[in-house]
Amino acid sequence: MQVETIFIDGPLVITPKVFKDPRGYFMESYNKQSYSNIGIDEDYVQDNQSLSEKGILRGLHFQAPPFDQGKLVRVIKGAVLDVIVDIRKNSPTYGKHYAIELTEENFKTFWVPSGFAHGFTTLADQTIFSYKCTNYYNQASEGGLMWNDPDLGIDWGIQNPILSDKDTKNALFKDFISPF
Repeated sequence: MQVETIFIDGPLVITPKVFKDPRGYFMESYNKQSYSNIGIDEDYVQDNQSLSEKGILRGLHFQAPPFDQGKLVRVIKGAVLDVIVDIRKNSPTYGKHYAIELTEENFKTFWVPSGFAHGFTTLADQTIFSYKCTNYYNQASEGGLMWNDPDLGIDWGIQNPILSDKDTKNALFKDFISPF
């Protein structure tokens, strides 16, 4: 597998080896030992999967300690623009964001450690998004940042996404007090 760092310390972009032939393809989507060798030595306790039509935006979400989560995310079918925001108070990249396209064609997996708000918008109909989590979901620990916050300046590539009611009420970054 190929591992890429980004300008923010912690997250990693992982591209697995994909073996293709006339029948289709085979890949190892997760191997604990291989991930441990690249510094991601986590125990995953919950797997989540969502199905969304094109134009859906989910995020920006996080879980506060002690229920904070690292997430290993990938697209099984379709495509997303996956976005993270560094919400670690003592980080030199606090408040900075990073976006990556994850698709069924590029097979990329994105490691999002604890301390990041995370969201995605779907770029194709019937997109299936999968994520392994290092901690259980806890509703009381749930938090979020507004997807279109002008202080974050995220270009989602979409003008009027379809949002949940919850995601229309997330905090603005200027009013946000990070639990990390």
